[in-house]
Amino acid sequence: MSGSIVQDVDKQETHEWLQALEAVMQEDGIDRAKFLLDEMITKARSEGVELPTGITTNYINTIAPQDEPAYPGDISLERRIRSIIRWNAIMIVLRASKKGLDLGGHMASYQSAAAFYEVGFNHLFRAPNEKDGGDLVYYQGHISPGIYARAFMEGRLTEAQLDNFRQEVDGEGISSYPHPKLMPDFWQFPTVSMGLGPISAIYQARFLKYLNGRGMKDTSAQRVYAYLGDGEMDEPESRGAISFAAREGLDNLCFLINCNLQRLDGPVMGNGKIIQELEGLFKGAGWNVVKVIWGNGWDKLLAKDTSGKLLQLMNETVDGDYQTYKSKDGAYCREHFFGRYPETAALVADMTDAEIFALQRGGHSPSKLYAAYKNAMDTSGKPTVILAKTVKGYGMGEAAEGKNIAHQVKKMDMSTVLQLRDRLGLKDLLSDEKVNELPYLKLEEGSAEYRYLHERRQALEGYTPKRLPEFTKPLELPALDKFQGLLDEQKREISTTMAFVRALNLMLKDKGIGKNVVPIVADEARTFGMEGLFRQIGIYNPKGQTYTPQDRDVVSYYKESTSGQVLQEGINELGAMSSWVAAATSYSTNDLPMIPFYIYYSMFGFQRVGDMAYMAGDQQARGFLLGATAGRTTLNGEGLQHEDGHSHILANTVPNCVSYDPTFAYEVAVILQDGIRRMYGPEQENVFYYMTLLNENYAMRAMPEGAEEGIRRGIYPLESTAGDKAKVQLLSSGTIMLQVQEAAKILSEEYGIGSDIFSVTSFNELTRDGQDVERWNMLHPTAEAKTAYVAQVLNDLPTIAATDYMKNYAEQVRAFLPTSSYRVLGTDGFGRSDSRANLRRHFEVNASYVVVAALAELAKQGQIDKQVVADAITKFGINPDKTNPLFA
Repeated sequence: MSGSIVQDVDKQETHEWLQALEAVMQEDGIDRAKFLLDEMITKARSEGVELPTGITTNYINTIAPQDEPAYPGDISLERRIRSIIRWNAIMIVLRASKKGLDLGGHMASYQSAAAFYEVGFNHLFRAPNEKDGGDLVYYQGHISPGIYARAFMEGRLTEAQLDNFRQEVDGEGISSYPHPKLMPDFWQFPTVSMGLGPISAIYQARFLKYLNGRGMKDTSAQRVYAYLGDGEMDEPESRGAISFAAREGLDNLCFLINCNLQRLDGPVMGNGKIIQELEGLFKGAGWNVVKVIWGNGWDKLLAKDTSGKLLQLMNETVDGDYQTYKSKDGAYCREHFFGRYPETAALVADMTDAEIFALQRGGHSPSKLYAAYKNAMDTSGKPTVILAKTVKGYGMGEAAEGKNIAHQVKKMDMSTVLQLRDRLGLKDLLSDEKVNELPYLKLEEGSAEYRYLHERRQALEGYTPKRLPEFTKPLELPALDKFQGLLDEQKREISTTMAFVRALNLMLKDKGIGKNVVPIVADEARTFGMEGLFRQIGIYNPKGQTYTPQDRDVVSYYKESTSGQVLQEGINELGAMSSWVAAATSYSTNDLPMIPFYIYYSMFGFQRVGDMAYMAGDQQARGFLLGATAGRTTLNGEGLQHEDGHSHILANTVPNCVSYDPTFAYEVAVILQDGIRRMYGPEQENVFYYMTLLNENYAMRAMPEGAEEGIRRGIYPLESTAGDKAKVQLLSSGTIMLQVQEAAKILSEEYGIGSDIFSVTSFNELTRDGQDVERWNMLHPTAEAKTAYVAQVLNDLPTIAATDYMKNYAEQVRAFLPTSSYRVLGTDGFGRSDSRANLRRHFEVNASYVVVAALAELAKQGQIDKQVVADAITKFGINPDKTNPLFA
């Protein structure tokens, strides 16, 4: 049967069903009623009855007044403290705006969210501590002034620092949003760009469960709180992993969504209700949903609503109208909201307009919010989302309250500032004359408010936000000879991907770091030859493995376990990257250094999750990203959307990302060992590594003596060929090195031209070194000039660089070379499917093009005749008039 029943055809039967349900609830409780309804829904579905999706409840608070727990604090003292913090938060932005520096800033978001945070600071957020690391809080980015204002009240920030809000160049300011890089002892997590906070919080909560499951740390007392905006929930990152959170049973996770009904430009859902949409979304995904819509003042009105008209009015009013009501006054609300029905008008007949306007939304009521938080803490087996309704710019009056412009407001005239003072009840502290100075307020030492503020934080183990900048648990790091099997010549042809997998296995077995290794894959372990890890260390699953895997009889069967070490994220690069960031920052969040290795198709790396890669840099991540199947021509059958010729360009945009493109197995080993030393040794550098790996098998030679420093710094001499007519330098990396070696042989045997071949493990690192040297020389004109490392290694000879990446990758070092004769070959243009040989011919990076490029440079230098170049073009069958592959 399809369609829906539009009228009640048997009211007596309906009444009997409802009576039966009510009787069950009275006699056996809510849980029994829920069980019976679930059974009925299951039966209905099995019989083909269409059921609604996105089920929502009435537009009222989830927790009834009689079910609210007693509030654990002094509401009067907290209101006073909260008012002072709200005042200081606005002063931070106003005082900065008076400097005429066009600094910007946001005031309205914190004003709407102040109660959320203050309930948390007073009763929930356990500070980072030696016992378990405390709770982890993802603060909504735009509310940072409020967090600074509280830290100022606590004595953790100075007035001078507040006055340098958004003025960080000279090292004395405080950042616009949560930025661990800029405030390394304060913020734990960056939450801007919007959408990064929600997905990061989900995978952070999961990572805590992972650590607990593996016995690495008792995380059972830790909770993760993420504060989000209803407009922010438009982001795919905000919604994309919520079903994963429920599936993983993340009852240590609580989202609080500030439903002030506004995006940056206007209503989130003017013609509907964002709270109802989010309720249906999260309930459908399996979350515990708690709605906090109406403040305490509404309880009496709802209790008096015997007609049900107030409930009907609440249900049918759309967000666009709710926003308008709060931008007006009590008289307007009386006429246009309550006045819609005689019954609702009668409910407020004995109330003044001021009393009507003073009716709060639930997100401004500490007792309602605490009840929601307590519900979240008491819920097991599923994550909780609190949907709290507020007013954007709450208390800011004519300047912003409930207005579309609220988000952009960073200035207020003095009459509005006076109104704010009055709304906050601060006339006893701020005379009219004093207000003109836009002062910060402090609590008098020894006052009741002062004692309360500090006592609450002491009860919660200290002050927060606070970041642990360095871990205290030393790791016993492997020496390079731990990887000796990769430093020697390989007995058979392998790829650098296989070399990495062998190195990973060595690290997993290492007594010093083996337990700290976190392998992460996005459903491509078999592609990269890593399926052996399934049986060896298992895949983490909070429920273990409740089924018999199809391949149980195979040695490397698919094994899931509560103590599994591999994080298998499915086809989900964003989720895998979120897991990687959680593991890569565990040293600061958990005082427990973990070493994550996330291996993925390189094409789906930085370009797919670039914002999160930059977030990782901000959050001071330490770990390894492995871009496998790298290069434009190695993944030959996959085509345009799979072939990576640009990831190193993107990696170089993150200042603390160290990137390499190794050619040989020993280079992989040296880079991995050095990265572990830099990030997890005594230096504890805040860098992370990106290494590209190949899926092409070829011969792997033994490491040349003394090559380690060059591998780490980016270039070293590999080999030379003889020639009596001229000499060139050939630079390459990755799989194109084979083409360069072939070209050197041709130049030597057919043209009498010798070659010095250099393996360039990182053009990016060489570029950064060269730029740093040039800067130093410019600023120290009277000192002896330094020389870029690449110039120390190379000579003044015609030089050709050929890689499997865009020309810009190798082009970067041109300014630092000791020669002006430099030609770059690269794979600019879209990828395409074909054989590797044909792709390298198409992109003009095969041995023939390397030979022609070398001859052309020698001809340009006058060392050979130009006809030699022309003859070579003919000899190698090169069409000089074919379309540039960039445009092909």
